[in-house]
Amino acid sequence: MTATTTLRANSRNFGIIAHIDAGKTTLSERILLKTGEIHRAGEVHDGAATMDHMDLEKERGITIGAAATRAVWNGHTFTLIDTPGHIDFAIEVERSLRVLDGAIAVLSGVEGIQPQTETVWRQAQKHAVPMIVFVNKMDRVGADFERVVGQMRDRLDALPVPLTIPVGAADTFAGAIDVLGQRLLSWDASGLMTSSALPQNLAAIALDAYAHAAAVAADASDALTSAYLDNDTLSAIEIATGLRAMTIARRAVPVFAGSAYKNAGIEPLLDAIVDWLPSPEERAAPTGLLAGASVSVGTSPSDPLAALVFKVIHDDHGSLSFVRLYGGTLREGDTVWNATLGAPVRIGRLYVVHADRRVGVEEASAGSIIAIAGLKDALTGQTLSTKAVPLTLETIQAGEPVVALAVEPANGGDRSKMIVALDRFRREDPSLRLESNPETGETVLWGQGELHLDVVLERVRREAGVDVKAGAPHVAYKETIDGPAVQVEGKVSKQNGGKGQYARVVLRVEPFDGAFAFENAVKGGAIPSAFFPAVEKGVRQALAQGPLGQPVTGVKVTLLDGDHHAVDSSDMTFTVAAKDGVLAGLKRAHPVLLEPVMTVTVDAPTANAGDVIGDLQRRSGRVLGIEDHAGRVEIVGEVPLARLFGHTTDLRSLSQGRAFASAVYARHAASASSHTEAIAA
Repeated sequence: MTATTTLRANSRNFGIIAHIDAGKTTLSERILLKTGEIHRAGEVHDGAATMDHMDLEKERGITIGAAATRAVWNGHTFTLIDTPGHIDFAIEVERSLRVLDGAIAVLSGVEGIQPQTETVWRQAQKHAVPMIVFVNKMDRVGADFERVVGQMRDRLDALPVPLTIPVGAADTFAGAIDVLGQRLLSWDASGLMTSSALPQNLAAIALDAYAHAAAVAADASDALTSAYLDNDTLSAIEIATGLRAMTIARRAVPVFAGSAYKNAGIEPLLDAIVDWLPSPEERAAPTGLLAGASVSVGTSPSDPLAALVFKVIHDDHGSLSFVRLYGGTLREGDTVWNATLGAPVRIGRLYVVHADRRVGVEEASAGSIIAIAGLKDALTGQTLSTKAVPLTLETIQAGEPVVALAVEPANGGDRSKMIVALDRFRREDPSLRLESNPETGETVLWGQGELHLDVVLERVRREAGVDVKAGAPHVAYKETIDGPAVQVEGKVSKQNGGKGQYARVVLRVEPFDGAFAFENAVKGGAIPSAFFPAVEKGVRQALAQGPLGQPVTGVKVTLLDGDHHAVDSSDMTFTVAAKDGVLAGLKRAHPVLLEPVMTVTVDAPTANAGDVIGDLQRRSGRVLGIEDHAGRVEIVGEVPLARLFGHTTDLRSLSQGRAFASAVYARHAASASSHTEAIAA
């Protein structure tokens, strides 16, 4: 058993991100195989992948939860997190990228850049995560390495630097050019790699790629620029130095190619993780809040503790909290400070996690990703620190839920068990929301999509033993206004013989380019400043449910004037007056219903293109683009989420099971008037 886990210059914390079916989990299996962590690669289609260890993942052939593992390559310790590719599980990608130092983006050599590729790429950019790219499936019909590299430039605004270039594609895929080594790499049927001299017909391609890598590396420093200008090139060592700096600074993206399924291209990628991705100590120190001020977090084992809880799971053994240590050291039995809750917590057993297997450690220090058993009241995004230095790190933001189901147990006596199970999953997954409808008594579960909610309810059935029934899906509507600014009065005036109730506010309600803004423009003391928070509270209450019954966005409310009574005014009266005034203003300012619109991408045989387009149009969809790919067609469109339910089933039927689709949230947009009236009614 490993006694401790510490930060070292030769450690790498990285994740694997991609669109669904690009081959992330297959690549993870090959990494574990090549590093000796497993002795036989499990296949996703057989339900035997090491990283997809949940029963539902094995049955469905998809990754649902991010899974962590450890591996060692050439003296370097890797912590690898395999993330889901489906948009419904984007929170798993978000919280993984929040704590990782680097990422491998897997792109399909056939499909290229896909909608979820762009989503996870933006997530990585948001968290300033350096990346390398692996262009997978070069053994498949339709694979085109140059097209994918071009899409990286055009659609991801990246600067790709190919460092292995595939030789051939599909049935002619015969290996890869090692650009910096100017060698030919080949793999036999067992995945054994050999290196040989480049044949003459590949020399020009290899030299052009070397020249491109040198030109990019030259931008890393003045010294390399000078060397490049003097010699019109750089040595392989100089290129490696420059590209490492460019990659860590996120100014360039090294690109590699191969076929994970055929065990081809894995060794150069493992070397790339060492060569191009940063160690924890090479990443910029995060910032935290201490006594309301922003501070830089110390990142050595001797610094005050700074650790972020980024995932919590529950199993038969209890809760397990995954934590990234940015600074300090954790030991079993320590009492630390949950700075988010402002409460002490005791550290139980510490583990290094290998998918579904745990290895105990006595302590962990800065740079480590570890798991803590039984961490009391832990939730995603909380910070562990010391009471003496109670700093808090930036939390983890979950996407806004867009789909809801009314759920109830088949057996009424199981309601409490169902609620307990759903609350457990809500604590594990911050992108879920659980509500009780006070009017109908329904329990409502909100999530990121149909698949997301389907998986949660199936887990309730299996893990809690509760047969759950679900009603028809609902979507997360919003409302806004598109009329001109209106000025309104809100007033409370009651006298019942004793102390009365009085407040008057004058408000301006107008469209706003943002979610919400409140401005106080009262002059001359017409309303005492002590009542200003109560006015804003009333405004927010009105916007929580507007005239159409939905949350209101895109509105600015300005407090212009008002009146008060020395005895009869109170916080409550000003809150009620402001709420009534805003609701009146919203009704006069032309309320508009907004519905979630999804970007839908359909990959189908060319022969089915007309049927696919017709189906999208029947769903009030709008086709944005069509692209042909060797007998198949990619159709991109926008469709209101409310019209997408059942799309996957219909698509499968009209294409005899040969088409598939993905949907990514695009924005909320104004709904059709007839639809608005139906919902408002």
